[in-house]
Amino acid sequence: MFSHLPTPTLDPILSLSVAYRNDPRAEKVDLGIGVYKNSAGETPVMKAISQAQDIVVETQKTKSYVGLAGCEEFNKSMVDLLLTGTSAMDRVAAIQTPGASGALRMLGDLMKVAQPNTTVWISNPSYVNHRPVMEAAGLKVKHYSYFSPETKQVDVARMMDDLSQAGPEDVVLLHGCCHNPTGADIDFDAWKAITELSQKNGFIPFVDIAYQGFGDGLEEDAKGLRHMADNVEEMLITTSCSKNFGLYRERTGAAIVVGKSMQDVNNAKGKLLTLARATYTMPPDHGAALVKTILQNQQLTAVWKQELSEMQQRLLNLRQTLCNELRNSHNTSQFDFIESHKGMFTVLGFSQDQMMQLREEYGIYGVGDGRINIAGLTEKDIPYVAEAIVNVS
Repeated sequence: MFSHLPTPTLDPILSLSVAYRNDPRAEKVDLGIGVYKNSAGETPVMKAISQAQDIVVETQKTKSYVGLAGCEEFNKSMVDLLLTGTSAMDRVAAIQTPGASGALRMLGDLMKVAQPNTTVWISNPSYVNHRPVMEAAGLKVKHYSYFSPETKQVDVARMMDDLSQAGPEDVVLLHGCCHNPTGADIDFDAWKAITELSQKNGFIPFVDIAYQGFGDGLEEDAKGLRHMADNVEEMLITTSCSKNFGLYRERTGAAIVVGKSMQDVNNAKGKLLTLARATYTMPPDHGAALVKTILQNQQLTAVWKQELSEMQQRLLNLRQTLCNELRNSHNTSQFDFIESHKGMFTVLGFSQDQMMQLREEYGIYGVGDGRINIAGLTEKDIPYVAEAIVNVS
């Protein structure tokens, strides 16, 4: 049965962590996999999560099944976090999923059932899992222009030109904030322009928002998404608690459908539950129980928001400190664009050979497409990383 299978290729990101761990050098830096690290180089358990765990352990009396949709209180909390104040609140449904990747697959399967000829447009470049998940669901995938290698910013004119070709059988996948892998985000004017184009051409927007709170703050990061939800009839959303709640290993996410009416979204939710039953049946509960506990408790919500704000500010400081080091110690402004990017990631503009040189000569692990994880830096790493970047450039 298995003898004809090809030799598997290594995952371009997850394999980096293994290589990093096996690297015997004392001076090495892991800027590959997208996890947040504190000044000590650790991925901490947030205080709000620790306090919520105590509450859950004390109050949870059963480990019985929760249901196909997962925790409905969690689902409501995630919808509130993203869509409060919009007209979409009256025509939205959500299910809990195993992480945002699980949500992507569930919505991909839903699109395949609801509109088999759907083409999903994704940015060039995009999150490494977007294309394979959509293709695994049986959908066609096209790319739209997004990132300019010259300016290291979004090429809005080319993006809008490409998206003008999307029509009623198309879905346009957007990053809600903190674009992965580039760190270059569209501004609010672009959100409004894409919304108007959706109204005109009939394509459905699909927003993957995995980093809410890591860019400009919880509310600001949802601004474009909320404008869109207020002004389109149908919309798909995936969201993750991996980053802003630090629940990486708990695989806690949600798939959200906004429709023309509650009848439509209830029908969509029913189909999602059928698809979930045939895939994983029910999502893991622990992460959702923690998030729900935090968001239903004013004191814990305040603790969480403060921690998230501190993480966001630290990311800004790391970007600024790295750029200052490059300017002041190495007399180069070549990488000033790093300060304007948002969230965890930045694309340096390096070739695969240059990224391999960073790894082999300096023990600095980044993704082959030039992406580095700013959140993987510690303050003490910055002089060493800056020197390596300059030497390789």
